[in-house]
Amino acid sequence: MTSRTAKIPLSFLVESVSGKIAADTEGKYFESVTTDSRDVRPGMLFVALKGENFDGNQFVESALLSGAAYVLAEKAPAGREDRVVIVPDSLLALGAFAAAYRQNLPMKVVGVTGSVGKTTTKEFIYAVLNEKFRTHKTDGNHNNHIGLPMSLLEADASYEAGVYEMGMNHKREIAYLTRIVRPDVAVITNIGTMHIGNLGSREAICEAKLEILEGLPEDGSVILNGDEPLLQGVRNAYYVAENNRDADMNITHIREGENGSAFDLTIRGERVESIVIPTKGRHNVFNAALAYAVGSCFGMGEFEIRRGLMNFRQTGMRQKIYTHGKVTVMEDCYNAGPESVKAALGVLCDIAKRLGGRAVAVLGEMRELGDFASQLHQEAGRDAAGKGVDRLFIMGSYAQEMKSGAMQAGMPESDIVVLPNDYTKAAQIIAHDTKANDTLLFKASRALRFETLLEAVKTKL
Repeated sequence: MTSRTAKIPLSFLVESVSGKIAADTEGKYFESVTTDSRDVRPGMLFVALKGENFDGNQFVESALLSGAAYVLAEKAPAGREDRVVIVPDSLLALGAFAAAYRQNLPMKVVGVTGSVGKTTTKEFIYAVLNEKFRTHKTDGNHNNHIGLPMSLLEADASYEAGVYEMGMNHKREIAYLTRIVRPDVAVITNIGTMHIGNLGSREAICEAKLEILEGLPEDGSVILNGDEPLLQGVRNAYYVAENNRDADMNITHIREGENGSAFDLTIRGERVESIVIPTKGRHNVFNAALAYAVGSCFGMGEFEIRRGLMNFRQTGMRQKIYTHGKVTVMEDCYNAGPESVKAALGVLCDIAKRLGGRAVAVLGEMRELGDFASQLHQEAGRDAAGKGVDRLFIMGSYAQEMKSGAMQAGMPESDIVVLPNDYTKAAQIIAHDTKANDTLLFKASRALRFETLLEAVKTKL
C-alpha cells in the first residue's frame, strides 16, 4: 500500500517513532510512504512490515536500491545504518508516525465504526462534507492497523475535513485506531453479530465499538444508532433512529423509486421532507441519515446536505445494481454478515416485485460467527423465505443450515438448490435456471470471492 504525502522531514519521523538512525537528520526529507517494496520509487519512505507469510525487513536492501530515500525497519543491512530508521516494531511505529502526522493536520475528522454499513456510511458522510469542505477519506475499506494509518498519511494541510472508517475483529483494536485518528465526531452505525465468534456476545461487540470514544476530545460529538438498545445512555450522544421516537433525529415515510429512495426526517420536532438518495434499501436510508447528522455537526445547511447526499456513489462490490442481458444483478460480493444479508434480501425482493420477475438469491456462508454460526445461518435461510425470495441457491459449509431455516419458514424444498463448491459447475446450474426478468443477488463473506462466481454466471447467460 502506498500513500502520497507532502514533504515530511526525516527528523519528524525519527522523533514520532522514537527511532534511531546513524545519520544527521537535519534538512532530510521524504515525499511518500509505501509498505510494498515493489512500489518503491525515488524519494519514498519504505515501511518494512512483518506479515504471516512475509517479512518486509528482508526487502530493505532492494528498497534502497530502488531509490527509497529512507526505510523504517526493525534492522538494517550492514553499511545501510544511515538510511534506516530502526524501531522495535515497525507496525507500531507506523501507527505512531500516523498519529503524530494527524496532530499536525488542521482538518476536522469523523471516525466511523459499526458492525455493518461502515463503508457506505463513510461514503455518504464524504459526499455530504465534500459539498462544502475539501474532504479526505479512507481509501476503499482500508480500515485496519495498516490501512488506516496509510490513509491518514495521504492527507495534507489543504484538507478541511476527513472521514475515516475503523474496523475490528477483536477487543482493543478500535481503541488503537481511534488514538491514531483522534476523531472530532464519532459515528457508530449499529451493533450486529459480525465477529461474534471472536467476541462472544453482542454486548462485547458493543463494548469494542464504543472504544472509538477513547480518541474523542471532551468537546467531541457522538452520533449513535438510536434503535439499538445496547447503545442507549451514552453521555451527550446524538441519536438517529427509525423506530425510537425519543431519538434526536427520526426517519419517517421511506419511499423507494426506480433510481433511489426518498425519506423524511423529524429533527427535534422539526420536519425535513423528501430527502432523496440515489440508492435503495432502508439500511441505506439510515446510513444517509447518519451523514445528515454529521453535516449538521459541521454547521452545514439543509440544502448543502441534500446536494451532498444526492452526490453519493457506492464503491467496490457493495450492492451495485445493474442490468446484464435480460436480468438484473445485485452485486454485493464484498462481505456478508447476518444483518447485511437480511438488508440485501429486502432490497432484492423489493426490486423483483417492482420489475415483475423472480427474486433469486445466491448466498454463501458468513464467516467469523463462531458457536453462533449454525443458528445465524438458519436465520439467514428464514430471512430469505420470509422476505419472499422465489429461488434460493446456497453454497458453503453452512448450506444445510440455511436450507433448513428456509424450509422452516415455508419455502418449498424444490425452490432451494445447494450448489457444489466448484464455481464452474455452480455457475452452469445458476445460469441454466435463470429466466428473463429475474433479479439475482450474489452475497457471501469476502473469503468466498463471490465476484468470481458472478462473473462465471454472467459469461453463461
